[in-house]
Amino acid sequence: PPVPSVTSALSDVYINEKVVLKCSISSSSGWTFTWEKNGQRLSQNADFSFQDQNSELTITANRKDLSGSYTCRGEKQGKGSKTSKATDVKVSEPPVPLLIRQTAWTDVFVGEAVSFKCEPNLPAEWKIIWHKNNQPLDKEGPLLHIESVTENDKGTYVCQAKLKSRLFSSGFSNTTDLNVKSNNPKLTLSRSPDFDRFYPEESISFTYVKNPSLSSKTITIGSVTHGDKGDYRCLAKRDQLKTDQSDPVSLEVSDPPTPILKLLSPWSDVFENEVLKFSCEVSSSEWTFTWHKNQNLIADEKGSVLNNAAAKVSDGGQYSCKAHHKDRRGVSSAFSNTSTVSVYDKLPTPTLSRDPMFTPMFIGETVKLKCAVDVSSGWSYHWYKDGSNLNKPDKELSIELKLSDKGGYSCEAKRGEKTSTGRSKETQLDVREIPVPLLSHKTQWLDVFPAESVQLSCRMEGSSGWTFIWYKDLKEYREGNVIDSEAESILSISQASHSHRGKYLCSGRLKGRSVNSTRSSPLELQVYDGKPTVTLLQDPSDKLMHTSDLISFTCHVNVSSGWKYIWYKDNKQFKSSGNSHQIASAKTSDSGSYRCQVERKTTKTFSSDSRDVELTIKERPKANIVLLTTWSEVFSTDSLKLECDVMGSSDSYKEDINVSRSLSSTYKVTPHDDPEQSSYTCEGIRTERPMYSQRSDSYRTKNLLLKRRILLSISGCLFFGIIAVFIGCVALRIFRKPVVADDKQEETSLFLTMAQLKDRNDAPCPLVEYITDADVNPPVKEGEENGTSCSEATSLPITTPDEQAVTANGKEATENGGGMVSFLQ
Repeated sequence: PPVPSVTSALSDVYINEKVVLKCSISSSSGWTFTWEKNGQRLSQNADFSFQDQNSELTITANRKDLSGSYTCRGEKQGKGSKTSKATDVKVSEPPVPLLIRQTAWTDVFVGEAVSFKCEPNLPAEWKIIWHKNNQPLDKEGPLLHIESVTENDKGTYVCQAKLKSRLFSSGFSNTTDLNVKSNNPKLTLSRSPDFDRFYPEESISFTYVKNPSLSSKTITIGSVTHGDKGDYRCLAKRDQLKTDQSDPVSLEVSDPPTPILKLLSPWSDVFENEVLKFSCEVSSSEWTFTWHKNQNLIADEKGSVLNNAAAKVSDGGQYSCKAHHKDRRGVSSAFSNTSTVSVYDKLPTPTLSRDPMFTPMFIGETVKLKCAVDVSSGWSYHWYKDGSNLNKPDKELSIELKLSDKGGYSCEAKRGEKTSTGRSKETQLDVREIPVPLLSHKTQWLDVFPAESVQLSCRMEGSSGWTFIWYKDLKEYREGNVIDSEAESILSISQASHSHRGKYLCSGRLKGRSVNSTRSSPLELQVYDGKPTVTLLQDPSDKLMHTSDLISFTCHVNVSSGWKYIWYKDNKQFKSSGNSHQIASAKTSDSGSYRCQVERKTTKTFSSDSRDVELTIKERPKANIVLLTTWSEVFSTDSLKLECDVMGSSDSYKEDINVSRSLSSTYKVTPHDDPEQSSYTCEGIRTERPMYSQRSDSYRTKNLLLKRRILLSISGCLFFGIIAVFIGCVALRIFRKPVVADDKQEETSLFLTMAQLKDRNDAPCPLVEYITDADVNPPVKEGEENGTSCSEATSLPITTPDEQAVTANGKEATENGGGMVSFLQ
């Protein structure tokens, strides 16, 4: 079988390059090939790809493990060729360049030289390419030298290796930044130690600040003096580059500050066990202090404050202090100012004084209490009232007095926490209310008539030494005659007039003091122009009244008081108490002319009469009950109609029980409403006087209703009797045997004509006979009781001539003995 051959343009490649291997059999064509690497058959994947019936193998060399021996075999029509010779492929890492800046400083200035080098040294097949800010430079070779930099050379530099034979480059080297500064460099000068102020005999060093590209240098002054004071500068050189001068650094040399001694205790003369306190002050906090008394060092005191919590007599003397720097050995100040202190061994007693010294004192006055201590100073004061602390710290206590301020006052002086004097002697304050003047009238009335006299009294009860001021209508009043005494002032007005009207007040003023009382309660003086008006009032006010009415008279005076009332009827005085007169139940004899008179006795007697009031009393009308139901209506109704014969509305009463209150004057009585057939009275009422009448006499309905029932029974009997007679007559005519005319007897007429009845005197009236029966007639007493009643002699109302004729005939028949009467036309 044939042997295929493998050809390749490259055998040594770098990662990320591609290698193409071709397998061919020169003797024939139409072969299909398979590939192997190190004896392992290859299949197409991301690393290997096949073309042209697998005769071409492309290797993507992205890893070093793709290195190896590659072979191929051909197949054609089921027959295979031999395996080709192995072709070795080597995959290597590309070289990584290293960029080195040969200049020793990173910051360069315009005009300086800069050199870069790209390592390592590569074979001749490689060349070095330079980049700045990711842009290629027109420079090749391992060295990059800039003789005189400009601001344009500023940037980030890298280098890269590239094969000369094919398009393959290595990765970029590390980056190096070149910072080009246009301004000339300037040094910074520092000093050590860096104190703001130096004191003589201290040392100081000046150092040029060490810049990465410049060297540094230090100079030292071992012991500064005031002559070393001033400004210091420096400059530096590098090759041909010279810096500007540094900013000046000042050196300030001065003497240490002199401390100030202050006495923190509020007093320079103290008492034993009081606090004695000093402070030593300088302008900064970097100092410690030593304390001296009478130029002698006080041991163990180094703070800025000297505190003696309990002074003794031996602690008196002259105090001073010195300052010493905390961190700078040997730096001390001069002595401070001095402070002299005295220490006492006994405490004083306070003295309490009072101004003014009046006793008693009144509310509203001001009293000043003063507590004084004549030794030392700085005292705070405490006031006590009846042993209780008032919490008032002032030396003087000013009190605007109230009643609650009454009591015993004392004071005590204190200072600090330990020093306290004893209490002073107690002073008593007697505080009272300012009395209110009592204003009264000594005359009986405050409303008077012209020419009457008035006296007003203003006095202070339980007090003396007052003067009084009078006021009228809130203005000071200086008229009238005023008589003053120690406790009272009397204002007299001999003859009152219209000008004296008004409200009077008074107030008191204590002699020699600013104590003024409030004004008294006012008294109003009323002076009338003339006599009072007397009005006689009647209630009710109607001129016409009726018997049994309640009538009241009131005598009213429009002004003042203390009046006496006199009553007159028809100009004759009668007795009545006070300003009112009452008629409880009027009688006709109470009619007449009434008036009243008032009078009072002062220096003059005043009297005044009212106008006359005419009163007329008439008898009250009496109601009367009238029966409105006629005898002809007895058969057609089962009730009685009663009428109360009085003008206006009426009330009906049954056995003194009100059964009707109506505007109608009639009342209907039925057996159903009145089964007991009671006694009735009535009374008339109306909306004008007289508003009611006298009640009527009682009226009983019992006899009337009984008579009505009897009449109805008799009428029924008569009616049915007539019907029976009529039927008998008809039957007699029908069944009677006829007779001949000759034998016929003269027929007697059973029924009389009206003319015959008129001629007869013996025809009885059955109705009258029943009505006048003794069992039915009421006794005479009952008829008198009703007033309006029916008896056997009482005729029914007759309204027509025929009825009158029948009634007359009935009378005659009754008188003749009665009997049945037939009526025939």
